[in-house]
Amino acid sequence: MRSSGKFSSKAMKPIYFVGAGPGDAELITVKGKNLLQQADVVIYTNSLIPDQILAYCRSSVELIPSLDLSLETMIEMMITHATNDRLVVRLHDGDPSLFSTIGEQINLLNQAGIPIEVIPGVSAFQLAAARLKTELTVPELVQTIILTRASGRTKVPEKEALMELAKHRASLCLYLSAKHIHQAQLELLEHYPQDTPVAICYHLGWEDEIIKLTTLDCLATVSCAMNLSRSVLYIISPALKQEQNRSQLYQQLQ
Repeated sequence: MRSSGKFSSKAMKPIYFVGAGPGDAELITVKGKNLLQQADVVIYTNSLIPDQILAYCRSSVELIPSLDLSLETMIEMMITHATNDRLVVRLHDGDPSLFSTIGEQINLLNQAGIPIEVIPGVSAFQLAAARLKTELTVPELVQTIILTRASGRTKVPEKEALMELAKHRASLCLYLSAKHIHQAQLELLEHYPQDTPVAICYHLGWEDEIIKLTTLDCLATVSCAMNLSRSVLYIISPALKQEQNRSQLYQQLQ
């Protein structure tokens, strides 16, 4: 990366990392939408960002897809535009705090003395629960949500292996795991009952969205029959059962 010194951040616009949400253009935050409308440069994650969200940008905006950019090249672009007093938005799908690689980008920008701000976004698991018209924390049944992924090319720590996490029988939201779903099912079945409800959620928030309900023992079979390999979220949870206990919140009204 060419830039080695630090820049004065007193008058420099920050680089904004914006969560676009899961796909529905109306589920981006107001702050995120406002920044897109003001941005001079938007670096976005290619096919993960629908055209309807990019349509919020001004006609004069410079749109830069990031798929073919190395980390160093992308950071150099950000720094160049920011130091030329341009408002730069790095647009990520979903929420930037989950599986987004913003950490390595921010570290390099911090080293260069470039100010940054992060704008959260709606995550896929939140939209999935809304589509399913359910809550994932049900009194006396399940009060914990685990957001994780199966171990693949990017390894997970041994203590966070699915077989270990399954011991909790929590509402488990499984990202980035369609290619490893057979192994994931085997590990989850070590502790979840076979009839645990599962929601297979494809392209949440997009026009071709699909949500299919099944049980854990059928998870891999159904997922493969749907020919899914990416953009899939699996929710494994006893909370997806129709019978749910009441909380204590409304007891005083009875």
